[in-house]
Amino acid sequence: MVKSAWIAAGALLAVAAHLVLRFGMQAAEETQRIPLLIAIVLGGLPLIYDLARKVFAGQFGADLLGGISIATSLLLGEFLAGTIIVLMLAGGEALEEYALRNASSVLAALAKRMPSIAHRKNADGSIVDVALNEIAVGDTLVIYPHDICPADGLVIEGNGTMDESYLTGEPFQIRKTAGATAISGAVNGDAALTIRTTKVAADSRYAKIMAVMRESESTRPQMRRLGDQLGALYTPLALVVAGVAWWMSGEPIRFLAVLVIATPCPLLLAIPIAIVGSISLCARRSIIVKRPTVLEQITGCRTAIFDKTGTLTYGEPALTELMLAPGFERKEALGLAASLERYSKHPLATAVLAAAEAEGVAVSEAAAVSEPPGQGLRGTVEGRELQVTSRSSLIAQGIAKAEEIPPIGGGLECALAIDGRFAALLRFRDAPRTESKPFVKHLGPRHQIDRVMIVSGDRESEVRYLADEVGIKEIYASKKPEEKLQIVRAETAKAKTLYVGDGINDAPAMMAATVGIAVGRGSEVTAEAAGAVIMDEAITRVDEFLHISRRMRTIALQSAVGGMALSAIGMYFAATGQLDPVKGAICQEVIDVFAVLNALRAAYPPKVLHDL
Repeated sequence: MVKSAWIAAGALLAVAAHLVLRFGMQAAEETQRIPLLIAIVLGGLPLIYDLARKVFAGQFGADLLGGISIATSLLLGEFLAGTIIVLMLAGGEALEEYALRNASSVLAALAKRMPSIAHRKNADGSIVDVALNEIAVGDTLVIYPHDICPADGLVIEGNGTMDESYLTGEPFQIRKTAGATAISGAVNGDAALTIRTTKVAADSRYAKIMAVMRESESTRPQMRRLGDQLGALYTPLALVVAGVAWWMSGEPIRFLAVLVIATPCPLLLAIPIAIVGSISLCARRSIIVKRPTVLEQITGCRTAIFDKTGTLTYGEPALTELMLAPGFERKEALGLAASLERYSKHPLATAVLAAAEAEGVAVSEAAAVSEPPGQGLRGTVEGRELQVTSRSSLIAQGIAKAEEIPPIGGGLECALAIDGRFAALLRFRDAPRTESKPFVKHLGPRHQIDRVMIVSGDRESEVRYLADEVGIKEIYASKKPEEKLQIVRAETAKAKTLYVGDGINDAPAMMAATVGIAVGRGSEVTAEAAGAVIMDEAITRVDEFLHISRRMRTIALQSAVGGMALSAIGMYFAATGQLDPVKGAICQEVIDVFAVLNALRAAYPPKVLHDL
C-alpha cells in the first residue's frame, strides 16, 4: 500500500508541477515535461514491471491496458497522458490495498492470546515460572485466577470454573473439581486450580487449533476480483480496436489514443470506491468488514453454515423445564431454589434467578450456605433444608432412587432436594435467538441459499434441539476445529459457502469458507479470521450485510459497465483520429467522474436494508 500511495502522490505532484510550468511560468516545453518524465520513470516503470510479472504468471487483470498505455506513451513522448494513467493505476491499487487484511494477523492474535510461561509446582511445594516448551507430561501446574491454561491436564486440587467456550463451543462456564479435564486455552475463573499435565504444550488443544489455522491460511485459494473478470473481457477488445486503428491509419498515436480512452478506470476506481463506500455503510450498521472480497463473494454463496453457541443462540443458559416430584408446587420449588442460588457462583445460578424474576417469584434470605466439593450447594431457607446438586449425588446420598428422577434429557440439569426429599429437576438449554428462525427461513427465498446446516462442537442432543427450533435439517455435532475445517472445505468444493460463528474453534473453518462472518467480539482470533465481524451479536446484521453486498455489486456493475460503454464510444472517436491521447485522457477523466459519483451512492443507506 505504501508503494502504490507514494507513486500516486508523486504522479499527482508531477501533473501539478507540469501545469504550473506550462501555464503559470510558461516554461519551455522540454522543461514542462521533466516532472512528467520523472513520474513515469519512477512510478510507471515499477508498475509496468509488476504487470509484466503478472502476465508471465498468467494473470491478466483490468490494469493491463493501463500498463500498455504507460509504455506506449513513454515511447511516443506523450508524457502527460502517461502520467495520468500512472496516477489512476497507482491510486486504484493503493485504495484497494488499504482495506486488505494482513494474513499473518490471525496467527499473531493466536500467539498473543497464549501465555508465554506456566507456573510449575515442584516436589518441595515451591512454584517457579517456566517457558511453555519446558512443560513435560506429568508436571504439576498452578493456574491462577483468570489465567489462561497453558497445557491440557487433569485438575488435582481446587474447586472453580473455566470458560472453554472459545475452544469447545459449549456456552457455559464449566465447573472444575478434582478429576476434571482442563483444556489449554481455557480461561480460569475466580479460584486457583492445580492440574497435572497430560500433554506437552505443543500437543495440547490450543496448539492444535493454531496449527490448523496455519495450515488453513496457507491453502486458502485466492479469489478473482470483479474488476479482473470484466477486464478479462474488455482488454482484448480494446487492444484489437487500437491495433486496427494503427494498422488502418498508419499512425501509432492512434494506438495510444485508443488505449488511453479505453483504460478501464471505472474498474480501477469506481469498483474500489463502491466497496469502500459499502464498508463505510457496514460500519455504521455495526458490521466491520475486514476483507473487502467478502462483499463481492457473499452474494454467490449457496450454502450457509452456522455454529450453534452464541450465533443462533444467546450463548447463555436458560431454565426451560422444571419437573416437579409429587407434593411440590412450581412457585415453591423455584422460589426456594432461587433463594439458595443467589449465593452461588454456579454457571446455572443466573438462569434460575432470571426464571424466578420472570415469573414474579419472591426470593428469600438463606442461611448456613455451603458448597462441599462434589455435593452441590446446601443451605437453609425459611427453615427448610435445601440442596441443589446433580442426580447422581442425590442417588449416592440415598435421597432419591434413580426411577424417581425423570430420565436424562438434552441440555444441562440440576436436582433440587427439600428437607431430604427429591423435589424437582431443573433443565437448562442455550435458548435460540428470537430472530434465528425467521432469518433461517428467509435465506432460500430471498438470498438463493440452497442448503443451511449447523456445524457445532456441542453435543448432538443440543444441536438437534436447536435445529428443530430454528428450522435447520442438516447438522454436524461434537465436531473439533479440525473436523469443522474438513466439513467446510468439502462443502466449499461443491459450492460457495458462508460460515457464521463466534469462537476460536470456528476460526479455521471460517477461513476455509468462501465468506466467514464472526458474530460479536468475544474472540480476537475469530474476528481476525473472519472476513466481516458483527459487533452487536445480532444475527439480523448478517441479513443487512447480504443486502449491502448485493447493492454494492449492483452499483459497482453500473459504474464499471456504464463507464466501459462510454469508453467504447470514446474509442471510436480516438480510432478515427478525432481524439488525441491527452484529450482522450481528459475524456476518460470525465467518464471517471460520472462512474465515481455513481459509485459513491454505495456509502448512503437505502430505505430498507433487511427483510426481517
